[in-house]
Amino acid sequence: MKKSSFIAMIMGTIGGILTAIGMCMSLLPEWNAFKPGVVIGCAGLAVLLAAVTTWRRMEHKSPIRLNGKTILAGILGVTGALVLGVGMCLAMVWGKMVLGIVVGIVGIIALLSLIPLIKGIKTV
Repeated sequence: MKKSSFIAMIMGTIGGILTAIGMCMSLLPEWNAFKPGVVIGCAGLAVLLAAVTTWRRMEHKSPIRLNGKTILAGILGVTGALVLGVGMCLAMVWGKMVLGIVVGIVGIIALLSLIPLIKGIKTV
């Protein structure tokens, strides 16, 4: 394993754990820790952003350029994940199985459409 991959893995794990703990603190009323949860969640997101930046520098890659395609891919990814999550909530929490499956499939299709958007479609 390369040093850059190892460091990115460690930073990604720490950032993911901090973000998850922050979300739990914010969203679980039993914990009664909304404000500290927001702070810890933001710290986790900052560590994840630092992990991407560090990995790209160690691999001697250029910084990520923000153009229309990158912004569209980000918006589509976030929207697809949210729609998939709403579909799961409809099916498992609110007991609307058929509607949840339909909404979940729409979210999956949105996420799958990221592949041709990012990689492109190549002809043989």
